[in-house]
Amino acid sequence: MNINEMFENGPENFETLLFLYNSALKKVHTKIDVLRDEFIHIHNYNPIEYIKDRIKSPNSIKKKLEKHKQDITYYNMVENVNDIAGIRIVCSFFNDIYRIAGMIGRQTDLTVLSIKDYLKNPKPSGYTSYHMLVTVPIFLSQGTVDVKVEIQIRTIAMDFWASLEHKIYYKFEGNAPEYISRDLKECANIVAMLDKKMLELNDAVNATRAGEDEEIEIDEDDEVFEEYESGVEEDDEDDDE
Repeated sequence: MNINEMFENGPENFETLLFLYNSALKKVHTKIDVLRDEFIHIHNYNPIEYIKDRIKSPNSIKKKLEKHKQDITYYNMVENVNDIAGIRIVCSFFNDIYRIAGMIGRQTDLTVLSIKDYLKNPKPSGYTSYHMLVTVPIFLSQGTVDVKVEIQIRTIAMDFWASLEHKIYYKFEGNAPEYISRDLKECANIVAMLDKKMLELNDAVNATRAGEDEEIEIDEDDEVFEEYESGVEEDDEDDDE
């Protein structure tokens, strides 16, 4: 059942709502931590720089409902405000975004309700990110409740731009002068070029390392065979270093 169905069988209150969304955040955050640890274990690489989560404030929920001309009710909060619980995953490189999204999407205890790919289709403002709206089951004493969580996945550069863009527009209460919007869009283009260049550099470094590892492996094999053929044993006094 969802939250509204739960409220049909008991009293509605904001504390219960917060409890459910906080529980959902904890569960999704833990799941992402496990996926990250597994990825590091298998690939010796961490694709996630950091993770942030938050519960939308009552005032922000109220403003969002008013913006969409919705009555301020618990029902409308649950049905029409999809980002009450939000988690942001910040990656190192552009291609990590789809890799992480794929890992999350394959989790059998999460249901993906919708995806908004602002990487392929940026907002007019220049905003880029990858959004997943999922539900996660919260197991309570009286049954299981499915709770919505919005997951945003972006690079460090995208997160930098989005954070400052939000602060700038907040100062103008959403009515920034045209030149501000134009300059922010230009900055978004610079961020996109930066992400592309950093990914190219990372790919070049990985290709170089792969080549070096292959050369080292061949050299070591040659040395081993030479020692074996000559019957010389290697001194192992430095094995513990």
